Order: sequence, then C-alpha cells, then structure tokens
Amino acid sequence: MALPLVANAQEYRFTRIDVTGNQRIESAAILNYAGIERGKSISPGALNEGYQRILASGLFESVELEPRGNLLRIRVVEYPTINRVSIEGNQRLKDDALLALVESKSRHVLNPETAERDAARIAESYNQSGRVAARVTPRIIRQRDNRADLVFEIFEGGVSEVERIGFVGNKQYSDRRLRRVLSSKQAGILRAFFQNDTFVEDRIEFDKQVLRDFYLSRGYVDFRITGVNAELARDRDAYFLTFNIQEGQQFRFGEITASTTLDGVDTDEYLDTLKIKPGVVYTPLLVENSIARMERLAIRNGRDFLRVDPRITRNERDLTLDVEFVIERGPRVFVERIDIEGNTTTLDRVVRNRFRIVEGDPFNAREIRESAERIRALGYFETAEVNAREGSAPDQVIVDVDVVEQPTGSLRIGGTYSTDNGIGLAVSFSEQNFLGRGQRVDLTFSTSSDISDYAFRFYEPSFLGRDLGFGLELTLRDQESSETRWTSEILQFKPVLEFPVSEFGRVRLNYTARRVGMNVAAADAIAGSIIDTDANAGDVFNSSVGYSYVYDTRNTGLDPNRGVYLNVSQDFGGVGGDFSFVRTTLSAVAEAKILREEVGVRVSFDAGVLHTPDDDSRTVDRFFLGKSQLRGFDPFGIGPRERVAGTQDDAVGGRYYASARFETDFPLGLPEEYGIRGGLFYDVGSLWGSGQSSANLIQDDFSLRHVIGFSVLWNTAVGPLRFDFSKALQKEDFDRDQNFNFSISAQF
Repeated sequence: MALPLVANAQEYRFTRIDVTGNQRIESAAILNYAGIERGKSISPGALNEGYQRILASGLFESVELEPRGNLLRIRVVEYPTINRVSIEGNQRLKDDALLALVESKSRHVLNPETAERDAARIAESYNQSGRVAARVTPRIIRQRDNRADLVFEIFEGGVSEVERIGFVGNKQYSDRRLRRVLSSKQAGILRAFFQNDTFVEDRIEFDKQVLRDFYLSRGYVDFRITGVNAELARDRDAYFLTFNIQEGQQFRFGEITASTTLDGVDTDEYLDTLKIKPGVVYTPLLVENSIARMERLAIRNGRDFLRVDPRITRNERDLTLDVEFVIERGPRVFVERIDIEGNTTTLDRVVRNRFRIVEGDPFNAREIRESAERIRALGYFETAEVNAREGSAPDQVIVDVDVVEQPTGSLRIGGTYSTDNGIGLAVSFSEQNFLGRGQRVDLTFSTSSDISDYAFRFYEPSFLGRDLGFGLELTLRDQESSETRWTSEILQFKPVLEFPVSEFGRVRLNYTARRVGMNVAAADAIAGSIIDTDANAGDVFNSSVGYSYVYDTRNTGLDPNRGVYLNVSQDFGGVGGDFSFVRTTLSAVAEAKILREEVGVRVSFDAGVLHTPDDDSRTVDRFFLGKSQLRGFDPFGIGPRERVAGTQDDAVGGRYYASARFETDFPLGLPEEYGIRGGLFYDVGSLWGSGQSSANLIQDDFSLRHVIGFSVLWNTAVGPLRFDFSKALQKEDFDRDQNFNFSISAQF
C-alpha cells in the first residue's frame, strides 16, 4: 500500500489554472507555453519544464508557478514594451550606422539578453575601427504603462594604434621590406591622417595571408607563420605586433615535362606554349598561367574537357621543383545556366561579359575562378561570389553569381603645385558604371597658371559584347606660358578602338580631328619671326588616323620584382584637313627591384619623329621636352631657338627628340611609415631639327644634354610629394636649366 502513495505524491492533477500579472499576453498563450492541461496528471519534472518554457519565451521578467491542491497559480511580470531606442555618447560613428546593428526595436518587447547582444555588436564595430577600449552599456529607463526607453550609453575611448610591427625569423628580407607588404602600418608623425595604423584583428588575418603569398611567390614553398603576438600597451592605446615566421629554403623550377595517355595529343606542342624555364624562381602563378595556356590550346584544337594536373617533385639536394603537367580527360560536364543575383543597377550582360563561357559550353572550374576575379576587378561590387552547383542532371552545372553593389561614381577636387606650372586646381566627375552598363564617363576641368584643360571622355570596355574597347574623347586645352610669346588653343575630337593581341599586349586604333590655334599678342609681335609667321596662319584643322601598340608586364602578379613597358604609336595626318604629317613616338621602360627588393632601378627611353612632306609644321606641331623626358631644364629650355630683336630668343621646337633616363630609389633609413625615400638619376637627351631656314636660328643640330640629380620622394597622406635637385653636366649656351623642381598632387 505504500508504493501507490509514493507515486501519487510525485504527480499533480490541476482542475483549475489561474494566470495573473499579464497585461499584453493572453492567458491562453501563457498556458500554451507551459504545456499544462487541466485534469491531466503531471510530474514535478514536467511542471518545472513548463516553468522553463514560459521563461524562455523572453516575454517575462519573472515567472512563478504555485501549486495549491487542484489549483495552479501562474504569476508573471511582463517585460516592458520598448518606447524608443537611442544612442548616446557616440561621435566617431553615426546613429544610423549603429542602429542598423541593433536587433531591439521600438514597439517590441524588451529582452535584456537581446539588448546585451546589441551592446556587444556596437562594441565590436568600434573594435573594427581600432577603438578596443570602447564600452557600451545598455540602460533601461522605465516609463508609464509598462513602457521603457532603451538607451545605449557609449564610451568610445581612443584609437588603439599599431605602435610597432616586428618580425622574428626573417633572414632573407628585412623588417622594412616585409612591413611594406602588410596592410597594417605603424603609427608615425602623421598618425592623425592614417587609418591603416589602427589595430584591427581582421586586418591581421589579411596580413598573414599576403605575407604567405609574398614568400610563396618568391619560391619559399615551406614558409610558415608560427604565430602573431599582439601585445597591448599598459595604457591600452597602442599595440606591438610581432610576426613569428619560418622562411625555409628558396626553390627554383627544375625539369619541366608533360605527359598524357590520350591518343592524338602531342605533348611537345603543349610544352611549347609554356613560359617556364628551368632555374627560374618557383612561383605558383607561373604554374597556374601554364595550365591556363595548355587548356586554351586544347580548346583551340577542339579538345573539350581536357584537364591539366600539375605534379610537383621536390629535389632537396639542389633545391628545385620538377613539374610534370599531366594532360588527361576530365568529366563531361556542361554549363546549364548562369544565375546572377544582387545586381540592382548593373545589367546582367555586364557581368556575363566577364565570362568566357556561355550556357551549353563545357564546364571548366579554372575558367570560373578566373571569371570571378574579372568580376571583382570591375570595381562595381563590394563583394562578388561565384560558385558552381549541380544542375538538373549530373552532367549539368549551374553557376551562381552573388554580388553586392557599391557606389561607382566620384566627385574629386584636387590641387597641384609644380615649379613648371604653378598652383593648379582640378575638378573631375567620374562614373565607372554609367547607367549600370559598365561604361565609364569622365568630366574633367583643371587649370594652372599656364595651362587650362577641359575634357569629356566616354569608354565602353565591351563593345558589341566582345573584348573590344570603344572610346570617345573631346578635349580643349588653352596654353599660355610665361616662357613664350605665343599662346595656343587646341580643340580635339578622338574616337578610339582597342583590343588585346596577346597576354600583355593591346592595340589601339584612333581617328583624330584637331583645330589648332596659335596667337601672339600685338605688344609682343616681332615681324618676320618664326613665331609670328606661325601665328599668322590662324587656325589649322588637322585630320589623322593612327595606331598604338602597348606591351606592359609591370603590374602582374603579387608585387612583381621586374617589368617592362613598351608603347609605339604613329599618327598619319592628311586624311582631309590642312596639314599632312607622320608623327611617330616610342616609349620604353624597364624596371626591377634589387638588393632584397629594397632598391628600385628604372631605365626609360623616349624618342619621336615628325615627318612633314611639305615642311609646313608650326611651332605648336613640333616636340618640346618636358620633365617626363628630360629633367633639369625648363619645359621650353632646350632645342632649336630663334634669336630675334637682339636679346629675345624663342623656343620653336624640334621634329626629332630622344632621351634616356636612368634612376634608382632607395630607403633613407627613416621609418617606412613616413613614406620618405631617396633617389638618384642621370638623364641624357636632345631635341633638334626644327625644319626652319631662318638666319637667326640657333641650336638646331643634334647635341646631347647630360643631367645628374638627387630626389626626395615623400608619399604623404594628402598626395605624392617630390623634390628634384639637378645639375646640368653638359648644355648649350642658350639652354635654360632648372636646378630644382617641386611638385605635389592632392585630392580632397
């Protein structure tokens, strides 16, 4: 008889349930949370579970369950309704930005746990901006009718800067060189202008990745980051970062081979497409490019689904990596469709033009990855994710493109100063994605003491849906120099077409219509002089067609050590118009980083020829050498001159010019966060052959000028600043040299 009595003592059966204290929440809803029914037996454990369910609803400050025989009393105290949510104490971050992070909303039930999470999110946003000492406290201010104001009180604190970045374990590259790789920067004397010197944890993770890429691209395949120590200063306003690394040995390419088991595939043909040579420092980029070249050759040969698998063998003795490219048959998978989402402004075709495949083409994972990079390179999207998933059949793939758009327009106001052109003002409007069509539109106005430029430019990068660029340029330039007696006005209309002809080469075709005016003020006129004769011709209309070929490898890879640039152009005048000519220019640049990439060296060569069958060129048509071709002289300082009126000598320009520049830049031992480097240069060049027959003409023959100099290069927070100190080693009697040149460009 005792056992049934014990069982009855552990169970409840309620015939009546009273709910009190609730004002907004219905009693039936509370009973539903509890899960307790009248007349049914319930154990103490189940009664406790009902209590926990009511409390977990997040609607009540307190809950009490009181069993009295057959009566169960449920007493609740409801959380207040949020009257308003406000932010106080913030100055660095705006209310709108912070409220967007808050889950608690007006007219919703106040939940302290939600408010605490909101406070944590606000504090995290301050941490991301470098204010790790920020504190956020949620305050609840009670109002009438069970309402409350939720106020987040913020103490922003100061910015925690990166005081020092150091490295442990690096032998091949100095701390200074490695710090230039990182996006995090040390705080310096201009810390008020920098944002990258604040401590942000996510930025540290990015720095670790770029540091790995830096070493891997230079052959250190065993490179490891064993840890990053971030020590907070005692006053919590600065961090000391230390990257612990293991460089390992540098590897070079060894034997490069190709193999296949497929019939009809000539491996030698595929090897001929490669740019890898044994002995070159190993970099995964060259391997990736080689695979892409092989797969493109396979497509040209009509062999779809061909895949190239690189197999690498280490040779520890001579520190080389043998690479065998295995050519094999891949799975037969096709692209079913390409879905694009998130582009509210940008047209689908702009994104699709970044793909080299369309629906129905064989699927190639490498091409999808490259397409994703091309989409990100557009600069239209904050994020761009490209993923592949299985389609309606096992041999079908759907490519999903998810993008988040970002602003693509900009209005810039800039200032410049140089000893050549004085103070200048530049205003420009640019839209990189005009009407969502991927077109670029630029409106520019700039003026200085000598030159005023007005320009409208339009560019369509995918003309007719192909990798064909089409552009229009309309420019007006007014030039009035204190060094000349003449002024000029040039109005130009120029449509262009450009297209790639190789991996690094592009060809540009253009037509140019120009109206060139030249004037001399009556007070400065000298009858019979070359300048006045040219000015008396009035406005001259030029019509020409031309081309240019550009080959540029300078900006490929991760911080490349070397690169070359070549630009050859010709314009043929006489397609209508008043002036027949052939203008040919050449520009070549080779640059490299040496001495553990601490020192940059650069060699440049420029040349130009103006051929006029009728010998009717004017001063405004001929060449003048600026500081971009030859430093150490005024813009009109060298070349043919006409000696008139006893003491007046006019620069009349030349039909030929050539110059070579040799320069180097190097650290000066100052902290790299200051952005100050030194430079040495040696320039040599000449401007000659005016084609005029005046008896007063001087310096018309070829004569080299030699200049040496020292530069101070300062990459300031407001723009690049450059000081050039030069000395002419060899010059002509009437040349106008310039021993100092200063220039700065800023945007604000």
